[in-house]
Amino acid sequence: MVRIGLQIQANLENVTNLRPEGDDFRWYLKLKCQNCQEESKSFVYISLLESHPLKGGRGSASMVSKCKLCSRENSIDILKDTIKSYDIDNSNQMKTIVGFECRGLEPVDFSPRVGFVCSGVDSPSTFQVDLTEKEWVDYDENKQESVGVYEVEWNFVKL
Repeated sequence: MVRIGLQIQANLENVTNLRPEGDDFRWYLKLKCQNCQEESKSFVYISLLESHPLKGGRGSASMVSKCKLCSRENSIDILKDTIKSYDIDNSNQMKTIVGFECRGLEPVDFSPRVGFVCSGVDSPSTFQVDLTEKEWVDYDENKQESVGVYEVEWNFVKL
């Protein structure tokens, strides 16, 4: 069992507290089997709402899959207590925003999409953020200024 953290880095403009919204947030990942090194060709998603039993009654995980190449059963689970927000103080620095417990596979790529939210700096405004294009721009009516998330990058680290 390995714990792997997803780190992001972004340039935040007049927003803070960038975070996934709700337990139904979908983390889109490409995964690699650690037994045979086979990588998934497309992104798969995992969410806190999904729970699948592990073989042999050893608990459950967010996703359980059988490798297409070596037929090994692998699993990945989201560690709910590791989910953190990315704040303006973290702007342009890597920060771990979620951790995964991996058994037999590991994430190799991340695709940020819809489901993120953030708040205006010194503003009551909240925004729905779509990072599909790896950046997002809007306008804060309360503060009458532009807001945005730019230059989104990510990597994975062992926790």
